[in-house]
Amino acid sequence: MPIDAARAVSAEPRTTTLTWHHKDVQLYHLGIGAGVPATDPAELRYTLESALHVLPSFATVAGGGMAIAEGLSAPGVDVDLFAVLHAGQSVEVHRPLPTGGEAVHTSRVEAVHDKGKAAVLVLRTDAADADGPLWTCRTRMYVRGEGGFGGERGPTERTEAPGRAPDAVVDRPTREDLPLLYRLSGDWNPLHADPEFARLVGFDRPILHGLCTYGIALKAVVDTLLDGEVARVRSYTARFSGVAYPGETLRVRMWREEGRRVRVTVGAVERDEAPVLTDTVVEHD
Repeated sequence: MPIDAARAVSAEPRTTTLTWHHKDVQLYHLGIGAGVPATDPAELRYTLESALHVLPSFATVAGGGMAIAEGLSAPGVDVDLFAVLHAGQSVEVHRPLPTGGEAVHTSRVEAVHDKGKAAVLVLRTDAADADGPLWTCRTRMYVRGEGGFGGERGPTERTEAPGRAPDAVVDRPTREDLPLLYRLSGDWNPLHADPEFARLVGFDRPILHGLCTYGIALKAVVDTLLDGEVARVRSYTARFSGVAYPGETLRVRMWREEGRRVRVTVGAVERDEAPVLTDTVVEHD
């Protein structure tokens, strides 16, 4: 079997060094739609180096976003990339992320779950600099055709949205060229730029990066419910339940919950709010 679960989980972690600069942070923020209106002080915190703060989801692309590539090339993992879907993502930040720096990045396959017709790889990455831990990311990759090996199914991550009106709803239009800008942060998958490749994998046109939508949603929560203070975010998790197309409007619905949590859903307005992100939670101070 292409995935040897026992070998993948028991393999030694791999360690590399990440570096980033303020322009990498600015490029990431622009790639998730920040900077509109361009002179708005609230937006300048994402785009102007003298006022810059770092949205925690930047951790998914810092240093070029190597977590997925490292996980899919780990010992015991040999899969067809056409069978791989990014199923979910979480980020836990241990302190506010600096606008530039160098960090030791450690990655490993934390778990392999058997979903019957598919396997789910859970890839864990930790980053730390000279001052200590910075973030922990978990990336969940759904690999079609690789289940049925007798492993544990793993925990369910599906939850229902609250049965009441959301506390806030915001619409975030996306530009048609947004994935062309976002991919400059390190995700060069042609699915997001090449129409012919998109058709080969079953889409009539390129789709928006899931992690781009992920960043858009977190920024909406920070700007709407957290007073624009990125340092208040402690963790953020989401399931990629559908796709978004460049040029669509994303409707972000938010519910405040006990325990300093915000429940979130994201849907595509032009397709009757077809689900894009579900089972999404932001924990904050």
